[in-house]
Amino acid sequence: MDVHVTLEGRRDLSGQIYRRLRTAIHDGLLRPGDPLPPARVLARRLEVARNTVGVAYDRLVAEGYAAGKVGSGTYVCATGLPTPVRQPAPPQTTVSPLRPRALWESLSPWTVPRATGPTGVTHDFRTGLPDARLFPYDAWRPLIARELRPSAAGAVGYGDPAGHAGLRAALARHIRLSRGVRTGPEDVLVTTGTQQALDLVGRVLLGPGDRVAVEDPGYPPARLPFQAQGADVVGVPVDAEGLIVDAIPPDTRAVYVTPAHQFPLGMPMSLRRRTALLRWARRHGAAVIEDDYDSEFRYGGRPVETLQSLDRDGHVIYVGSFSKVMLPSLRVGFLVAPAPLRTALRTAKYSADWHTTVPTQAALARFVDDGLLARHIRRMQQTYADRHRILTRALTHQHADLAELVPSAAGLHVTTFTRGHLADPAALAARATRVRAAGVAVHTLAEVAADHSTRPGLVFGYGSIDTGTIEQGLRQVLDPPEAD
Repeated sequence: MDVHVTLEGRRDLSGQIYRRLRTAIHDGLLRPGDPLPPARVLARRLEVARNTVGVAYDRLVAEGYAAGKVGSGTYVCATGLPTPVRQPAPPQTTVSPLRPRALWESLSPWTVPRATGPTGVTHDFRTGLPDARLFPYDAWRPLIARELRPSAAGAVGYGDPAGHAGLRAALARHIRLSRGVRTGPEDVLVTTGTQQALDLVGRVLLGPGDRVAVEDPGYPPARLPFQAQGADVVGVPVDAEGLIVDAIPPDTRAVYVTPAHQFPLGMPMSLRRRTALLRWARRHGAAVIEDDYDSEFRYGGRPVETLQSLDRDGHVIYVGSFSKVMLPSLRVGFLVAPAPLRTALRTAKYSADWHTTVPTQAALARFVDDGLLARHIRRMQQTYADRHRILTRALTHQHADLAELVPSAAGLHVTTFTRGHLADPAALAARATRVRAAGVAVHTLAEVAADHSTRPGLVFGYGSIDTGTIEQGLRQVLDPPEAD
């Protein structure tokens, strides 16, 4: 990469160049083996004689900071630097009058997650993670390569804010067939994940002070885009049938729900309750935002109809993504909205980031149309069904004294309320901290739910854990050590 060198005046120019490069080496900005800029290139850029740069380079070589390679150039020495090289210094902090709006300072830092890459995890019970090891990379790689050729339509220029036409058509067919969603390509808008879909809906529908109802306990990141737009986000309790519709405040403008597999408890919303929610939305002129986040994986019982398929009055906005069925890192989501919102949502998407990456969209369209997505889902369905069976059987038989399983027959996680000495929130939090230090990644219910006052419990994701290690991991979490 280019090295930024500044010169002051016209005195001791070679010395200034030497000191700037030496400092970059000491600070670790130029690393062992990195090439220095060719002398003639740096001289032309600095508008100095080539010999001036050559004197600086000769001094670096003489002092052991660099070495010349005949016909190749000058490189930072790989070994034998005369003084220890420092780590890159952080940018200098200066006093600034700029401050974020008070709203942003009020949002809890725990709502913004860190990267979820593996860090010494031996048993991975984290939620929301599919098994990336089983993704069909050999099938996906050629599709991406094809879209990155110069002749590919998505390799040049900007895309449609609403999304790649082929992907919108493929998505419309896919969710009509697999989930009964009543839609066509014109209703679909491609987003950069579910989080952006919620943000766009909030931008289009909500103003400061508008009330949004969310499930309580519920999915914490879903609250954030609405709060960031100044909405009044209120929690509505859930029971065994899902969101309690009668508890929704009457002046609510929008309701966010996860009806197929309530997050984090796991039960589906009953048909009676879904019908009541749609009646409530019609009566109050409110929007219902349906997050169908992992409904592709079901292990028993009849499939749960989407709210969107039951809606006849245009109140439901359907949101989905490929994070659970493919890879979270793809960051491809979508929403299906009633016709009056299409233009505004497309404009909001353009305002936010213009469009989601086109080559990925085009490759995904082919992945869906060629039947590769359906094949992958079928394969993973069996894998996750085995893990769900092993996990729920162990929780209900070997660990029933400490774990009260919340019935769930879908998705990639199950939840248990804890009993015995783990019914104490402090004891449960201490146990979770200890097992995480031992390499077992697991979350308490309080850590993944927006309502931290919910009953003490544990949430076990099984998308990313090895099938054969589930029971061993459970024992490490729930079998009491002597210290307990």
